Amino acid sequence: MAVTLPVAQAPPVIQRPRTLSTTTTSTVLLPKATFPWSNFAYSFQPLKRSLRSNSIVSFSASTTSPGIGAAESIVKSLEGVEVFDLSGKSVPIVDLWRDRKAVVAFARHFGCVLCRKRADLLASKQDVMSSAGVALALIGPGSVEQARVFSEQTKFKGEIYADPNHSSYDALEFAYGVSKTFTPAAGLKIIQSYMEGYRQDWGLSFHKETRTRGGWQQGGILVAGPGVTNIHYIHKDREAGDDPDIEEVLQACCA
Repeated sequence: MAVTLPVAQAPPVIQRPRTLSTTTTSTVLLPKATFPWSNFAYSFQPLKRSLRSNSIVSFSASTTSPGIGAAESIVKSLEGVEVFDLSGKSVPIVDLWRDRKAVVAFARHFGCVLCRKRADLLASKQDVMSSAGVALALIGPGSVEQARVFSEQTKFKGEIYADPNHSSYDALEFAYGVSKTFTPAAGLKIIQSYMEGYRQDWGLSFHKETRTRGGWQQGGILVAGPGVTNIHYIHKDREAGDDPDIEEVLQACCA
């Protein structure tokens, strides 16, 4: 449950226990062609980091309702950050919630199977959001062209924006790194997603910009507005597939 904080205090981190099933009695084998693991060899290359270097270290999953001071800090970090809509038009990220309330999802990258499942879950709640006057948007670390492909493939009902410079991810200090991407829990969630019919787009996943920059990126969800500094809720994924409780998101955006 999100906690309202006093002014100028740092938001607490609410650790949500992660559990792995211990009752599995069978092994699911996916078709060999489904996972081109040999391509991963191209992904393991030295990571050139600058702005995001501090994000590599120990990052806990957090779900908080920031106080005024924390909210202002978040907005200050986003000053000057722009994202691009599907037409290629630049939009200051804070404009997404300046005059309205919005749920803003940050994908790992546009080819990510787990992100596609999360996007589908959020889209399934769009009627609830729309009834409450809340917009739904998704940002991905990649090019406008990649965002267009994602839109065509997923038929996502919300707005889609590209962040080719990863500026919003840097500003919000989302988790990043190989160790945040390949975990037992993430592996199980990937298998589950495939069994449910979701698929990774390997072309987007191994696109140069994704492979060298966005492949290890983690995302999150922000609920904000109307008003630039009116931040209601933020969730930062600790690892790939670290989904927030959808009911907490709906409580923050639509209650």
